[in-house]
Amino acid sequence: MTLRIEDLGKHYGTTPVFEHVSLEVASGEFVAIVGESGVGKSTLLNCMAGLDSWDAGRVLHDGVDIGALDDEARALWRRRHVGFVFQAFHVLPHLDVAQNVGLPLMLLGQRGAEAAQRVARMLEAVGLAGLGDRLPQQLSGGQLQRVAIARALVHQPGLLLADEPTGNLDPGTAARVMDVLLAQTREHGASLVLVTHSEAAAGRADRVLHLSADGIRP
Repeated sequence: MTLRIEDLGKHYGTTPVFEHVSLEVASGEFVAIVGESGVGKSTLLNCMAGLDSWDAGRVLHDGVDIGALDDEARALWRRRHVGFVFQAFHVLPHLDVAQNVGLPLMLLGQRGAEAAQRVARMLEAVGLAGLGDRLPQQLSGGQLQRVAIARALVHQPGLLLADEPTGNLDPGTAARVMDVLLAQTREHGASLVLVTHSEAAAGRADRVLHLSADGIRP
């Protein structure tokens, strides 16, 4: 599934965050977006996920104009087709690891033995086999980020968006988290868009794009 951004613009009041942003991400491609702090990289990622609004241009996923969907349709599209990995993990503290990973399946109405097996397979794939009954506060930062990756991929979305997923991790742990993220993305054939300040993470992308206030360029 292709993600296409056409002449996208975002403003806060009269102040532009970015303008004239156009890019295309092919199915299975890994694109890293870099740029100065405050230029709107996370905002652009949120627009790609339909979590934020924009003032000009279009966001299309597999030909679907995300901006033309109402709130309910957009939420359902996101549930089915998008996985999001945040820098701050956003793991729910009152749920155990398996319940956190299984949330996307539950939201899609998938429960029972098959869903439990898929969660178990994902936990094994990210190196967390046997930790499904632990609570988030019992895990390290690197383990929490792998929980977030497993949760983002468990429903096999076509588009994975990652916002500084290694920003809070030491270099060794960051490298291992990127290994897991890339291996799982490739295995599922998902497109990956990564926002990062890390040269090491960006260096593993198929393409690196530089975002500025007046557009995006190689």
